[in-house]
Amino acid sequence: MSGTARPPATLQLTEADLAAWGERFGRESAIPRIVALEGDLGAGKTTLARAICRGFGVAGEVTSPTFALVHEYDAPRGAVYHLDLYRLEGPRDLANVGWDEFMDERALVVVEWPERAGGRLPPAVVRIQLAHITGDPDRRSLRIVAP
Repeated sequence: MSGTARPPATLQLTEADLAAWGERFGRESAIPRIVALEGDLGAGKTTLARAICRGFGVAGEVTSPTFALVHEYDAPRGAVYHLDLYRLEGPRDLANVGWDEFMDERALVVVEWPERAGGRLPPAVVRIQLAHITGDPDRRSLRIVAP
């Protein structure tokens, strides 16, 4: 049917599968691209962010920016900005992390806890929703919502 969007697929992945999927996603990502990682604590957002960065070409260690709020990495294909908005009080704090500059960059921008941005994500963002699977602590569900 023309004009009808397909519902997003949901995958069930082990942590190793999640990392492999993220590396493939990073390899296939063209810039500029903004990726929003949604999910509860421990759902795998940072694991996926690390894998996406590795796949994009980041050679060094990728660490969680929970306390720094943002980490910047260089890759052969361009800059990568990994933001963790968990500690922000709300959208008014975005200026403190350089939000507007990141949204204008020709870069790969990976955002954990995007709901803290209060609707300030651009329409073209790729949303990846991660969740625990009840009764299976070793697996996560992954759902992509793309524009």
